[in-house]
Amino acid sequence: MPKINTPKHPEEPGSPLDYVIKKRSEPIIDTVARAISDKRVLLAYQPIVHAKNPLKPAFYEGLIRVMDETRDIIPAKDFIPIVETLETGRIIDCLALEMGLNALAECPTLRLSINMSAPSIGYPRWMETLEKGLSMDGTIAERLILEITEDSAMMMPELVKVFMANLHKRGISFALDDFGAGYTAFRFLKQFHFDIVKIDGQFIRNINGDADNQVLTAALVAIANQFDMLSVAECVETQEEMSFLQELGLDCLQGYLTGRPETVPAWRVNETTLQRYV
Repeated sequence: MPKINTPKHPEEPGSPLDYVIKKRSEPIIDTVARAISDKRVLLAYQPIVHAKNPLKPAFYEGLIRVMDETRDIIPAKDFIPIVETLETGRIIDCLALEMGLNALAECPTLRLSINMSAPSIGYPRWMETLEKGLSMDGTIAERLILEITEDSAMMMPELVKVFMANLHKRGISFALDDFGAGYTAFRFLKQFHFDIVKIDGQFIRNINGDADNQVLTAALVAIANQFDMLSVAECVETQEEMSFLQELGLDCLQGYLTGRPETVPAWRVNETTLQRYV
């Protein structure tokens, strides 16, 4: 009697559906940890452009990208809040810094911002990575911008303040990310001495038609101007938003309208015709 090949039960180990179910049910922290161990990480570079001349980048932001076994990007929003206080978060900060410093060494005209969390300040590997990178080129420090979110800065404000003061002396700049979304006390904002503030995207979306966002963003820009900080609008996605922000007096713009994150950035475009958008 011929053998009948019956299909595998959906829960039977080894079936395609079983793999999908397992992948979805696996804790995201385990997926990210394995990706880091296998070095499935890279930076995507997004331009921050001059508001008065949107075709001219002021600097770029290096955004960490972590990939699963199928090379799909794991959304940062799914794991960054989880790993921020774990050692996995410290390792991610180290990898992002290392790749960013290598890019700065590779392109002497590049100015680049790299994200970090306040807990990485006391992580020995992070500082070792910074020192090694700065030693590659005497101009790297003045072209490096370190981005710290408002919430992260307020986790340990006194430590962040000392850390920033020490690295400011070496020429490194600092950006306050997601400005307006957290709870930064103005007395700390004055003491931190950030060079750049990036206004959170929740205030930028549909700003041309939202009176509340108009008032709030104008107030945040006024604060930036008062403390002599460069103002950047995040998440700019429409021509109408850009036009309103230009009139409002923003210094720089960041968003899909003015440039998507690219894993093959402009300064490498001559090396390959392949451009991957993530």
